[in-house]
Amino acid sequence: MSTNGALNGATNGATNGGPAASNGNNAAVGSPQRLAEFSLSNKVVLVSGGARGLGLTQAEALLEAGATVYALDRLPEPSSEFHPIAERAQKELGTSLHYRQVDVRDVPSLNKIVEDIANNHGRMDGLIAAAGINHEAPALEYSAEDANRMFDINITGVFMTAQAVAKQMVKFGNGGSIVLIASMSGTVANRGLLATAYNASKAGVIQLARNLAAEWGVHRIRVNTISPGYIVTAMVEELFSHYPERKIAWPKENMLQRLSSPREYRGAAVFLISEASSFMTGADLRMDGGHAAW
Repeated sequence: MSTNGALNGATNGATNGGPAASNGNNAAVGSPQRLAEFSLSNKVVLVSGGARGLGLTQAEALLEAGATVYALDRLPEPSSEFHPIAERAQKELGTSLHYRQVDVRDVPSLNKIVEDIANNHGRMDGLIAAAGINHEAPALEYSAEDANRMFDINITGVFMTAQAVAKQMVKFGNGGSIVLIASMSGTVANRGLLATAYNASKAGVIQLARNLAAEWGVHRIRVNTISPGYIVTAMVEELFSHYPERKIAWPKENMLQRLSSPREYRGAAVFLISEASSFMTGADLRMDGGHAAW
């Protein structure tokens, strides 16, 4: 289950999958010599929910593939891990990582920030919409206020972020790729987890992506989702301190018998944003250790 929010180059190029290339057999993946379709060189990509957690991890992968990345988040300042990644992007990867504070519910500010970024670069190439929240409560006790906040951020916020980016993609006419972070919880109910509104919101994200893909394909804009399984983040570790039984039970519920880490979704981010997935749209890439395949 995606857990953002409540539960959220020359020297290192060959080693880390960055954009740097060398000659012959030492050429890096994503270079003109090897698997060039994975390269994001000269691309501008936004990551909402990119201040920490899964969003920041995916932002780093995009940087290593050559993209210029803008992280958008509601936090006044990004996490402590953000700044070393930004420094590495500049010094080692020949690109840059930037931060813009915005709440996805503030649509006018969201549109202004996205438009300014696009105008500054003269293009807009990609989005990973990873901003989201969760709130656990029994369905009989769930308040309308909490449910509406969940849907406002997890569905409407994702929709408006995708819309803001798509407007710029259409304006500059280069097409692009949009990736919405959904969850395996959009496909199945989680045993022992009282997250009805969250799961419904992630099902909504999957259906949202299909419909945006159908409507925006004419503009050469692809829209797909990633549906993660349980991800171990700092927030989830804190959750385990309150519910230690989950740390034991959750790994047993998938075919690999373990939980995932944010880094295991790096490749999916680069694949879906890059031309490596050029004929893929309206699809859900479920990465849940086989949880939903039983």
